[in-house]
Amino acid sequence: MLAVAVLAAGKGTRMKSDLPKVLQDLGGRSLLSWVLNSARPLAPDRILVIVGFGAEQVQASLSDQPDLEFVLQAQQLGTGHAIQQLLNPLKNFRGELVVLTGDTPLLRASTIANLVEFHRSQRRSATVLTGILPDPTGYGRVFCDDRQKIIEIVEHRDCTPTQRLNSRVSSGVYCFDWAELAIALPKLTNHNAQQEYYLTQVFDYLPEVYALDLADHQESLGINDRLQLAQAYGVLQQRIKQDWMRHGVTMIMPETITIDPEVQLAANVRLEPQTHLRGKTQIGSGSKIGPGSLIENSEIGADCQVLYSVITASSVGDRVKIGPFAHIRGESRVGSDCRLGNYVELKNAHLGSQTNAAHLSYLGDARLGSQVNIGAGTITANFDGKFKHVTTIGDRTKTGSNTVLVAPVSLGNNVNVAAGSVITQSVPDNALAIARAMQVTKPDYYDAQGQKKSE
Repeated sequence: MLAVAVLAAGKGTRMKSDLPKVLQDLGGRSLLSWVLNSARPLAPDRILVIVGFGAEQVQASLSDQPDLEFVLQAQQLGTGHAIQQLLNPLKNFRGELVVLTGDTPLLRASTIANLVEFHRSQRRSATVLTGILPDPTGYGRVFCDDRQKIIEIVEHRDCTPTQRLNSRVSSGVYCFDWAELAIALPKLTNHNAQQEYYLTQVFDYLPEVYALDLADHQESLGINDRLQLAQAYGVLQQRIKQDWMRHGVTMIMPETITIDPEVQLAANVRLEPQTHLRGKTQIGSGSKIGPGSLIENSEIGADCQVLYSVITASSVGDRVKIGPFAHIRGESRVGSDCRLGNYVELKNAHLGSQTNAAHLSYLGDARLGSQVNIGAGTITANFDGKFKHVTTIGDRTKTGSNTVLVAPVSLGNNVNVAAGSVITQSVPDNALAIARAMQVTKPDYYDAQGQKKSE
C-alpha cells in the first residue's frame, strides 16, 4: 500500500502575506494544489495533508477533494514533529509513505513515481530525493558515500563553512518504509539551533537510507518568498510553452507569452507577443491570438483572429475576427463568421452567425440573430437604474450610426433603424424605424463675423 503525506502547516513569514504559504497562487493554482496534482497519478491509497497555520483556509480550498485526510499540527515544531502527527492516523497502515512538502510545486508526477519504484526495488528503509543545485544556499545538505548511501543530512543553518560547499541538497521529498519510520519517529530530539524536530534525524535510526538524484534540479525548488515564487512561475511557463510548441503551436517571442496549465490549444494555433491565456481557455486550430490579447476561461473556435482584445468567460465560433481593442465578457456567445471591430464591447450578448459590429458599439444583455449589422456608435441601454433588461434583434436587421436601443425592446427580422434614432418601442419585421426630431435649419442666423444676429 502507498500513503502520501503533504506538509502544509507552515505560515511562510517571508511571503509577507496573511494567506498561508501553501495557498499562494502560481499560474492559476495554489502551491498545494500543484503538489497534490503531482501525487494523484500514483493512485495512493491514502493522502494526508498536515495543516497548522490557516488550517481552516487550507481545508476550505480543498473542499472539492473529499478523499483527502487532514491532520492538525497545532504547534509547528519542525518537519519531524509534523510527521509524528501521523503515528495515530497510520497506526494500522502497512506499506510506503511518501512525504511531500506543500511548497515544492515544480515536482513532476513521473519523478515521484520513479522515487517510489526505486525505493521498492532496492528494499530500503528510506529514499531521499536529492538535487545538485548551482546555488544550494538555504537548503539542507546531503552527504553520501560512493554508493549514494546517505551518511549525514545537515540543515543549512547548522552547516559549517566547509559543509556548505557541498551542493547536493535534500528536496524535502522522501519515501519511507512506514513500519520502520514509525519506530524511529518517537526518538527525535530538538537539540539544534532552532530547537525543532527535524525529520532527517530519523536517518540516525534507519539502517538503509539512500539518495536518488533528480534529473532536473529545478524540481526541488521550494517557495519561501515572492522572489522564489516568480522564479517558479518562470520555470512552469517554460515547461508549458515548450510542450505546446512541440505539439504544433507557433509562438512569436514566447518569453512575452503566458499560458495557464489548464489551457487547451489545437495544432496550428499562432500566439503573437504579449498574449496571455488564463483559466480553462480553449483555442481552435488555425486561430491567431494577439499581439496584446488576454483570453480567460473562454472558448475560441477555429481560424479566428483576436487582436489587442480581451475575452473573458465567453465563447466564440469559427472564423471570427475580433479587435483591435474589443472587449467580450459576461457569458457572451459569438456565432461563426462574425466581425467585432475596434472598441466594441459585448456583455452577456449572444450573436448569430455572420453578424457584424465593426466599431464603437456596446451590446449588453442583447440577443442578436444572424446577418445583423450594427452601425458605429450603436448601444443597448440595458440598465434602468435598478434592473438590467434584454434587447432582441432579429435576422438581417441593421442599425444606423449612433442608434440607442432602450431595453426592454425588440427589433424584428429585416428591420432598418435610421441613424441617430433612439428606439423605445419594439419594431415589427420588415420595417424602417426612425426615432429622431425633425431637423430645423435657420438660414442667415449669424453675421459674417460669426456673431448671432438679433431676432
